[in-house]
Amino acid sequence: MTVLDNRALNRATLARQLLLDRADLPAADAVAHLCGLQAQEPQEPFVGLWSRLAAFDPAVLSDLLTRRTVVRTHLMRRTVHLVSADDVLAWRSRHEAMLRQRVLGVYRDDLEGVDLDKLAAEGRELMADGEPRTAAEIVRELAPRWPGPGPRPLGEAVVAALVPMAQAPPRGLWRTKGGVRNVALASWLGRPVDPPAPDGTDPVGQALVRRYLAAHGPAATADLRAWSGLAGLPGAVAALRGELVSFRDERGRELLDLPDAPRPDPGTPAPVRFLPAFDNAILGYQDRSRIIDDAHRGLSVAGERVVLVDGRTAATWTVTEGTVTVDPLRPFSRADRGAVADEGRELALFLSDGASDRVRVAASRRS
Repeated sequence: MTVLDNRALNRATLARQLLLDRADLPAADAVAHLCGLQAQEPQEPFVGLWSRLAAFDPAVLSDLLTRRTVVRTHLMRRTVHLVSADDVLAWRSRHEAMLRQRVLGVYRDDLEGVDLDKLAAEGRELMADGEPRTAAEIVRELAPRWPGPGPRPLGEAVVAALVPMAQAPPRGLWRTKGGVRNVALASWLGRPVDPPAPDGTDPVGQALVRRYLAAHGPAATADLRAWSGLAGLPGAVAALRGELVSFRDERGRELLDLPDAPRPDPGTPAPVRFLPAFDNAILGYQDRSRIIDDAHRGLSVAGERVVLVDGRTAATWTVTEGTVTVDPLRPFSRADRGAVADEGRELALFLSDGASDRVRVAASRRS
């Protein structure tokens, strides 16, 4: 079986993630291709798409949100993702059990004895009018009948697991601040989420495997589980075996892939890219060594924005008053420093609507 080393996996990941070359794609198509963008920080998806698309206009993504073509919702890993409306309707039922399990994992003692199906039914009835509500407003309506759990567990259970919800704008719009107001997906999108397959098959699971590999492959089933939060989708993977190809990584893990998906030459040059916080190019894997060193793995879950140099995490970045500041994690060559500064200037212009191109690359840390 062919072994793919970390550099080969890195280049494949960059290609699938639209980070090797900026893609000439509409924003809606990019969101769908990427299987959504992690979005608990509302402005981060704009940077994620700017780094991936050749001509990204943030107003277009805001328009997609207001037109309900894309939505902000709890989905993979019970985190907030920006996903296409079609995908959330197709995928939400398949994530239902995982969402419940993750809420129970945090609030098991608080929710002990609570009939979650009954609570879900009352939550759906409350939200059926299509009015956006904050979690506090939802809790205020339900708490008299459910006094045991306490406000936070009750709100988290309903909003993040039991009732399929979207976060209504202005939350998530470009340069707009807005608190979380939840609205039932069925009301927001005009139809209910797709029900589970009645015959015990898993067509949604199979679609998730294909879509994940198109955006993240080649990958192990442990990577698929880490991205989705689902239990590896073994039945779906088994059903697709005949149409997938297999490799090994340097650790000996089996990697699955679509046969015709791009796997660029490992020597392909990779441009500097600035990634937003919690980007799935890193978080979408159990083994993140294809793009980030083990010594820096903690950055990927700490909300640090990172800079890719030659395809790997080489710095963190922040922006303050129009100035993008880059803090290297290792020494930069003169060429790398110049390339980081150039891309940082473009990012500063994007984030400031053209008002500032200031970038500061701090002194490199000693290796």
